[in-house]
Amino acid sequence: MRTCEEPRPPNGQSPIALAAGQSEYGFAEKVVEGMFIVVNSITIKIHSKAFHASFELWQLQGYSVNPNWQQSDLRLTRITDPQRGEVLTFKELTWQTLRIEADATDNGDQDPVTTPLRLITNQGRIQISLKRRTKDCNVMASKLMFLLDDLLWVLTDSQLKAMMKYAESLSEAMEKSAQQRKSLAPESVQITPPAPSTQQSWSQPFGVSPNASSIGQYFDKHDMKESSYHLLISRLDLHICDDSHTRESGALKHGMLGGAMQLTFRRMAFDYYPFHRAGRDACKHWVRYSEAMETRGQWAKKLVNEFQSKIEKL
Repeated sequence: MRTCEEPRPPNGQSPIALAAGQSEYGFAEKVVEGMFIVVNSITIKIHSKAFHASFELWQLQGYSVNPNWQQSDLRLTRITDPQRGEVLTFKELTWQTLRIEADATDNGDQDPVTTPLRLITNQGRIQISLKRRTKDCNVMASKLMFLLDDLLWVLTDSQLKAMMKYAESLSEAMEKSAQQRKSLAPESVQITPPAPSTQQSWSQPFGVSPNASSIGQYFDKHDMKESSYHLLISRLDLHICDDSHTRESGALKHGMLGGAMQLTFRRMAFDYYPFHRAGRDACKHWVRYSEAMETRGQWAKKLVNEFQSKIEKL
């Protein structure tokens, strides 16, 4: 994989649906989603103008799950609401070992002395929720949860500086991609029921929907109101060490010994909602919602209104 200087256009319709000669969510999508994937090892290499990185996974498994993140009947791993014209699907990826390594690119923009950044974790999993339109299979919202168990990370000061440079080099590309997503995201989603298809005709009689209300309630219970990304680490032991004496000649002779610091985090969580509008949208559907968020929402709404009033006066 290689980072793009300019964001690519959206992918458009699902390639699975196009290959099967269909334009909506149908049998081909269900077959592919029902596959159980097992990969012994996989290596992903990422190249950027400032650094190159590699991700190595062992014993990777991917499968469909129900909304409670349990393996069950494949018919229970998706929720389709014909009235909305939307479908929810749930996936889970697990692995035994993950190894991440990043190093600076050999060019004149980087410092001559760099330390590769390495991280090795034990088993973990990723939970993926997707909401798509049935008429064209386009993704309307997604929810990605990255779950890790106990994690031990030894980080030197030079690695910390290198990590900051890596993040800085990616910030520009990520900002451009975020601007593209926000420009393409609709302000309000107009729900239009899909045209009746052959699959809907045999599933229930035409014009009869006895379970429409129950399906709608079940859909609302597990619906993703907006796209979000989450990281949850059960326990993180972070060791930050000063290795400057290893790069300076004669440092040990003058008694300049490096120091160290240990940080322990329990149940550390990061939640990111890229499309949420502060002071405009409600946050009751957030994963870790609390009453304090309502106070912050009122404060943010007041600031937005004051800003708009000043702009109108100008």
